[in-house]
Amino acid sequence: SNLSLQTLPSVPSLSLLDATTTVTLSSSLSATISLPSCVAALSLSADSLLLYAAAGHLINVYDLATLAHIETFNSDGVSAGAVKSIAFSNGKVLTAHQDGKIRAWKLLTETTRRRQTHKLTATLPTVKDRLLTFPLPKNHVQVRRHKKRLWNEHHDAVSGLAINAVNGTVYSVSWDKCLKLWAPSKGFKCLESVTAHEDAVNAVTVSADGVVYTGSADGRIRVWAKPGSEKRNSRVATLEKHKSAVNALALNSDGSILFSGACDRSILVWEREDTGKYMMVSGALRGHDGAILCLINVSDFLISGSADRTVRIWRRGFDGRFACLAVLRGHLKPVKSLAAKIEGEDGILVFSGGLDGEIKIWRIKVDSCFDGKSSR
Repeated sequence: SNLSLQTLPSVPSLSLLDATTTVTLSSSLSATISLPSCVAALSLSADSLLLYAAAGHLINVYDLATLAHIETFNSDGVSAGAVKSIAFSNGKVLTAHQDGKIRAWKLLTETTRRRQTHKLTATLPTVKDRLLTFPLPKNHVQVRRHKKRLWNEHHDAVSGLAINAVNGTVYSVSWDKCLKLWAPSKGFKCLESVTAHEDAVNAVTVSADGVVYTGSADGRIRVWAKPGSEKRNSRVATLEKHKSAVNALALNSDGSILFSGACDRSILVWEREDTGKYMMVSGALRGHDGAILCLINVSDFLISGSADRTVRIWRRGFDGRFACLAVLRGHLKPVKSLAAKIEGEDGILVFSGGLDGEIKIWRIKVDSCFDGKSSR
């Protein structure tokens, strides 16, 4: 749109602006689930059988096949504040909270009553982790003028979680400007903590080879990796093109393309340099009329949610350009969270969560012959 074009005029558009692409697509609103407050996080279980939805401090669980409500858990967690992110590692459900804590839950099946329940098994940093670090003064860091915290504690809302699919390592980011690494294989011990940005960190994603990307309200994306034989992560690049807060990050399937969404209404597409190490901006996807609030990549589809109350489905053609295959309208307020799964050879099931307290389930069918080329 003209609005997003005005914000980053120096970045070329990668989106096909005409309507002549040879795409046949059908999209339909399959169902709506209403919750009492903003749906801040959506996530599918590792086996894609369950949908997790966070509204306020509560986490709701649904059977994906029937959309039947299975359970609401964390009902005692009002003091923890809103749930910001949901992820899965080492057989546990991880939830990130406003109070700066990450909580690990185990899914239990009660065979006698044939129902599933979630039990809290750990709060990060764990009691053991805290006790081991507490005695030494060097483990206490100044967070405000008259306040100190342990280095392995977040001292503001945990805004995002990412999991390394290869080894299960958990990465958390926070409004306290920090990035932390946790090891599930070591009882969720905190391994590293770095001050990642000059302002709140809003998003994190990690590739299979362990390269971590963080996006911040400072407008920057930073890249973290272990160069050579280094044992700890260090900053290896800073990606600067957005002119406003970065809200969302997503990687494509093989980690070669990074997508970033910001308050400037643009989605930037970053691709690996010839060296294969770091990312260079290759263009922008335009069309949203509000801030980009969430992004996910499923197979070769990119899905974006915006403050303009819409969801867009994008796919790249063989010529490198992206076509917006669908604009999904129905939310009454900004779209804050997304989840999706592939259905069959040419279908996507998309879940969108809004500030209106609604989860909308969309069924998308795409012509598998799409080649992304426009007729000129």
